[in-house]
Amino acid sequence: MESLETATLGGGCFWCLEAVFQEMRGVHSVESGYMGGATERPTYREVCSGRTGHAEVVQLRFDPLVTPFRDVLEVFFAIHDPTTLNRQGNDVGTQYRSAVFYHSDAQRTAAAEIIHELEQSEGWPRPIVTEVVPASEFFKAEDYHQNYYRGNPNQPYCSYVVAPKVDKFRRKFASLRKPVAG
Repeated sequence: MESLETATLGGGCFWCLEAVFQEMRGVHSVESGYMGGATERPTYREVCSGRTGHAEVVQLRFDPLVTPFRDVLEVFFAIHDPTTLNRQGNDVGTQYRSAVFYHSDAQRTAAAEIIHELEQSEGWPRPIVTEVVPASEFFKAEDYHQNYYRGNPNQPYCSYVVAPKVDKFRRKFASLRKPVAG
């Protein structure tokens, strides 16, 4: 496990990101939580108020020899809209901002490069507003947020918001999926 790296990403509701990255080859663990604010040990209710400065994030432990950080970023940018400031769909507030919290200079560089490439490709109608900032202390979200989609696939938000992102990942990134147990 010494070869595992940590990545922390914010792209709207953490349930969406968690559900996708749990299916990605090379990802060993995914935890939902909070990062980027000033409040120590924030609660979900506090983060939702928008007053803590924290973003909803997922923190991944992944094997870069199996899935390079660039692949993680390509999936990240494909499953959320990095052009909407402090918003993903109906989820509005700074806690839903698009952010790459980098853990190394290599991650910072990779994020800057892929953002530059995406902007040059004109694949987005507006400029990318994703923050690329140093990782700070990660606060794990409450237990009921962990593995949320797996435990609640028929919950309306999961059916209408999370499931389409998981389906998009499965279609667009089939080669990056973990083998399906049979």
